[in-house]
This record gives sequence, structure tokens and C-alpha cells, in this order.
Amino acid sequence: MGTVNSTTTPMLQNRYALEETIGSGGMAVVYRARDRMLERTVAIKLLRPKYSGNQAFQDQFRREARAAANLSHPNIVTIYDIGYDAGRLFIVMEYIEGQNLKDLIRQKGLFEVHEALPLMIQAAKGVGYAHRAGVIHCDVKPHNMLVTKDGHLKVTDFGIARAIASIHPDETTDEIWGSPQYFSPEQASGQPPMPYSDVYSLGVVFYEMLTGQLPYSGKTPADLARQHRDPNIRPIPPRHLNREIPEELEKILLLLLSKEPRQRYRNADILARILEGLDTPIAQNRVVSTSARSASVSSHTRQQPVGKENAPQQTKGSPSAVLHPTPSSTLLTPDIIVLAIIALVLGVGLLPFYSYILNVLGWVK
Repeated sequence: MGTVNSTTTPMLQNRYALEETIGSGGMAVVYRARDRMLERTVAIKLLRPKYSGNQAFQDQFRREARAAANLSHPNIVTIYDIGYDAGRLFIVMEYIEGQNLKDLIRQKGLFEVHEALPLMIQAAKGVGYAHRAGVIHCDVKPHNMLVTKDGHLKVTDFGIARAIASIHPDETTDEIWGSPQYFSPEQASGQPPMPYSDVYSLGVVFYEMLTGQLPYSGKTPADLARQHRDPNIRPIPPRHLNREIPEELEKILLLLLSKEPRQRYRNADILARILEGLDTPIAQNRVVSTSARSASVSSHTRQQPVGKENAPQQTKGSPSAVLHPTPSSTLLTPDIIVLAIIALVLGVGLLPFYSYILNVLGWVK
């Protein structure tokens, strides 16, 4: 993304050599670096100079390191170390070679269902593990999801994470944390976040992946917050923007985006299990649809007419075809029918009738 400039400390604690800028945010800059002691590539999140002397930001930065360091899961970026050098706080993390999900959405426009579902399952598993460990992410968004070339997703940036045990149910605040495009109605209202707040944010990300746009858009953060809060403002139904979304999946999406927290899934773990239940049928239907298309092309090439009885009964966009694939029909040939009759005759001992059947069919010369 960019080389390290001359004003940046090129080496931290005489161990971590900064090599390239790979990301930046309001509080910190992220670098690809080399751990000279362990001879491995790492990512380093370095607090910006203007925040380094602010005790509140330092405390928040340390909270992120502690919250994420206790989380060990395949879908969460691993924290290795936290340090302080030349007046700068930094976090040493696992380096992920890939792109953040927001960049992928910008490139693709929107994801096909079979592409989006496995990624969202992984995101929900990572966030769900944090929920089981008593941690709320509070800033779930595609910018904080890293995707490798082989489709492995890892959640990162627990910068404003909260421990569930530290949250009082009656607390309110004038300071709103999170990203206005993705935060939940309760966060937009200054209420304490809970696991179902992360679930809402996952719903916003999923909606964006499948439709190519956010459920709400506004010119200012205040306008976005109002739209998230207002129970009379609803997102455009996803299938109006993408007919390939199955009806069952649309229902789940709208459930995730409920303004009322109790109408959502309690935590991301439950969401992951629900989505896993849809993943296999959708994948199976895609294989069947692909095979059917190939057979149709082959038949057309041979100029063989397709009778009405052979026409497909479900289109690719049909939800029932996607989530409830119809099993193949049993083929009944004349020989099978005759053998079934013979078995029935032998079963009841009607041997004369058996001889008559064989003579009629010409099986006895």
C-alpha cells in the first residue's frame, strides 16, 4: 500500500522492522513488519502521534490488545504482543495476506449467494466465539474482516470491544462508538451494546454483500443514526435488489436488521449455526443447476428437441429449489414392472397365472 516514510520509526524495540503501510484509521496506522527475533512477517498497529500522549486513547489501545489477546479462534486475527517505543504504543498481530471485505465488495459490486454465505458463516463464527468469551466487538464492519485468496476470513480490530461483564444494563452515554453505516439502533441511541448489537452489524454487512448497497444511507452520521433508530424506516427488501436471494435467506436478513433487539438472534454463534443449515442445500442446488445447464447446452448442440415433460420445474432464482432441492425420481421400466408382478404372483402362490403372464409376454416359446 505504501512504503514507510522517513518520519516513522523504522524499527520498534530493536526487533520489529516496519516494511510497508497496509492500512490506516483514525487512531492508528497498520504496517507489515518483520519480527527479527522469530523471523516471521507480522502486522503492527501503531498509535498515531497525536493520540500517543492521551491517556484515554492509550487505555483504549491497551484494552484492544487485552480483549483480542485472549481470543484464540481460526476466524479471529491473533494478537502476539503489545509494546511501547519512542513514545508510541503498538500492537503486534498475525499478518494476513489478502484484502479486507469492504474492498472486495467495491470490486465485485455484489456477491453471489454461494460466495457470500461461507464468508458470513466464518465472520459469525469469529464474532460468536468472542461472545462466548464474554467480549462484544462493537465495531463489526467489512473493513474489519480480512479475506485471504483461498476464501478464509478473519475478524480483526477489537479497538472498542467491551467486556460483557463490565456493561451495566442501564448505562447510557453521549459518546457513540462504532461506524454509523454499520452500528446497531441501540448503539446509535447511546445505549450499551450487547451481543445482539454485533448480530445487527453482521446483518448490515451481509445485506451489503448480497445487494451491493447498504440498508441505510445518509449524508451525515446523525442522519444514519436516525435511520438505524427509527422503527418506521425499513431497508429495501433484499430480493427487490437481487432476485437470486432465496426467500428463506431474505427472512433471515430482515430478522438480523430488526430495530427491536429481542427479535434478532441473541448472539453470533446462533447466527453461524442457522447459516450453516442453509449452506449445504444452496451449494447442492448450485451443482445441480450447473449440471442441468450443461445438459441443456449439450442437447441443444445435438439439435435434439426437449419435450415439455423434460423441462425444468424450478428456475435458478426459485427459493424452494435452492433450499429444498427435489430428489431425483425413480425410473420404472417395463422389465421392472413385470418382475414386480412376478414377485407378487410367487408371493401368493398363483403359479398358473404366472405361466399365463409369461406366455402373453412371449417369454415362453
